[in-house]
Amino acid sequence: MQERLDKLKNEIKEALKVVKNSDSLKDLELKYLSRKGEFNQILKSIASLAEEEKKKIGSLANEVKKDLMDEFSKIKNSFDNEEKIVFVDVTMPGTKFSKGHLNPITLIQNDLENLFTSMGFMVLDGPELESDYYCFEALNIPKNHPARDMQDTFYIDKKNTKGEFDLVMRPHTSPVQVRAMQKYGAPLRCVAPGRVFRSEALDACHEHTFYQMEGLMIDENISMANLISVMKELINGIFKREVKTRIRPGYFPFVEPGIELDIECTICGGVGCASCKHSGWLELLPAGMVHPRVLEHGGIDTDKYSGFAFGLGLTRLAMMKYGISDIRHFNGADLRFLSQF
Repeated sequence: MQERLDKLKNEIKEALKVVKNSDSLKDLELKYLSRKGEFNQILKSIASLAEEEKKKIGSLANEVKKDLMDEFSKIKNSFDNEEKIVFVDVTMPGTKFSKGHLNPITLIQNDLENLFTSMGFMVLDGPELESDYYCFEALNIPKNHPARDMQDTFYIDKKNTKGEFDLVMRPHTSPVQVRAMQKYGAPLRCVAPGRVFRSEALDACHEHTFYQMEGLMIDENISMANLISVMKELINGIFKREVKTRIRPGYFPFVEPGIELDIECTICGGVGCASCKHSGWLELLPAGMVHPRVLEHGGIDTDKYSGFAFGLGLTRLAMMKYGISDIRHFNGADLRFLSQF
């Protein structure tokens, strides 16, 4: 039995000397050291030996197997190291990898965040699945108020303990106003960009999913003059040129008084097109002085503080800046469109 072990050991070591790659090494290991391999066949025959001989041969077999396993492991490691060394011909032409592109809405959002942080505004965020309270009641839009019909809201099919639907996909970023006031108090300067949802009929200037940026400033003696000043800084900072604007009265339950800031359509130059509903103007920025009831919901002392708020349409602003005629391109995932930016 000892001679058989020695003979097999020498046979395996000779075979290892001519192994040239990891595949042939694996084949050799399966042939000799696997469960059905030649070495294990010898080990099975040890059971038929006498007790004293069994101990002696068993100990020897373990030493031989350990020695062989070390040899296999050493050779395997050498092959692994060789395979990691890959020759690179630096004179060969390289592989061109195409660059990714940011969505134009993201580009506009980044520009606005930089602009507002330079004016001392915080950048905040809020939940997209929002409560009825923060979306409407805290913004001075009580239940059954007709202003709710303006929002085309997606209600979530889940009722609360009162049997009411009280979760919605937020139709605007305005809920962040009240959340920010409750968390930070006054004075306060913040903007909150984000995605909003409305049950809209899709056309060149309406989408069910689009982006807004809410803005809020609260302090002592804040007036409409402060609002208009910030808006002018915003328009000039984004377009990098003079853009014709107009301000007209507007109704929004959460501000009093309310205004609408329109810009001349940059796609048609004010002549009229599908993007501006052939009016030559595009509603860009509803705004106004924050209603006292909204301030109260935010825990703000209305005798001491006042403020203004605005809701900027990031999607429409991107359309105007880059001359995009159809709002549906933004969510269309067409690389031909995205690769332009």
